[in-house]
Amino acid sequence: MKDFYICDCVRNENKIVTASFVVVSKQIKPKKSGEPYLALTLGDRSGHLEAKMWDNVDEVLDAFEQDDFLKVKGLVNKYKNRFQLTIHKLRKLGESEIEFDDYLPKTTKNIDELWQALASFVASFQNPYLKSLLQAFMADPEIAGAYRNAPAAKTLHHAYIGGLLDHVVSLARSCDLICRNYPQINRDLLLSGAFLHDIGKIHELTYNRSFSYSTRGQLLGHMVIELEMLHRKIADVPGFPDPLKTLLEHLIISHHGQYEFGSPKLPMFPEALMLHYLDDLDSKMESMRAHFEREDGLESPWTSYNPSLGRPLLNTEKFLAPRKAPAEDSASSPLPAQDPVAEPSSSAVAEERARTLPGLERGGNL
Repeated sequence: MKDFYICDCVRNENKIVTASFVVVSKQIKPKKSGEPYLALTLGDRSGHLEAKMWDNVDEVLDAFEQDDFLKVKGLVNKYKNRFQLTIHKLRKLGESEIEFDDYLPKTTKNIDELWQALASFVASFQNPYLKSLLQAFMADPEIAGAYRNAPAAKTLHHAYIGGLLDHVVSLARSCDLICRNYPQINRDLLLSGAFLHDIGKIHELTYNRSFSYSTRGQLLGHMVIELEMLHRKIADVPGFPDPLKTLLEHLIISHHGQYEFGSPKLPMFPEALMLHYLDDLDSKMESMRAHFEREDGLESPWTSYNPSLGRPLLNTEKFLAPRKAPAEDSASSPLPAQDPVAEPSSSAVAEERARTLPGLERGGNL
């Protein structure tokens, strides 16, 4: 098991760490001088971390690729209020050195219980066609196995093993509750939309080493894949009404809600509009929960900037908690924060080398 996870950055700011990661993305970029540097996104089961390697890059450019595993030594610091890793040294890990559970996040909830909760919703349907259709999906062993394990997204929300099922069950519970306040809503239709709206993620995303897009996912997207899956399963339900098929198709292609968010159509009937807003709400609430969890070690009630929501977040639990009295001997003011820079200056590099590299030059092993 790893000794250092990305979530530990808050306790290791401005410290040298040695840890292993999966390479989520790899880019080679030019410095102002024209020489190359490495810009990586590293991952483990606790999240993602941007990393830069400025020196000795030529020695490692071809030593690894995306989805490889690395052991890295470097400095944890902050840039634009976000943690990053300045890499001093790295090497590719062999398969025998890897424990895959360290690198992909997984739901802490019981998968069997989530699957049973979803089956119970389907069993409660009054519409025989919709019940038969969704039960056919759940009885397909290939679909069921993938549905139980797939993430709901690459990064934005429920981005962990079991995330799709977790998201859909949460969404189904919200749909079930809100139908009680709006009796004009067709509950079976709305819950069918919740079940189907992201089912194409089982083919759109890959999640063996890191979360990424399959070729079909890149070229088609999950909504097109979902329509194909829907048409194949409807063919196995005798007499399935064409109007009902059209409503399901619209639920799928409109659930992103806006053209700029990738919806070919805007939601045009009540169940479609409700599905969009409840889906959006569930994804945003999970994004907030995960962000608070990642930064639980910070004292400030304010988090760093959340890129998917476009804002920093206030943790109201921390904000309302009684404040600790300052220590009697803490009269000195904190040191002023230094302005972050994307690429360290030559003097800063020299200072950092003088402070951190002698141990490496003496042959410290990764």
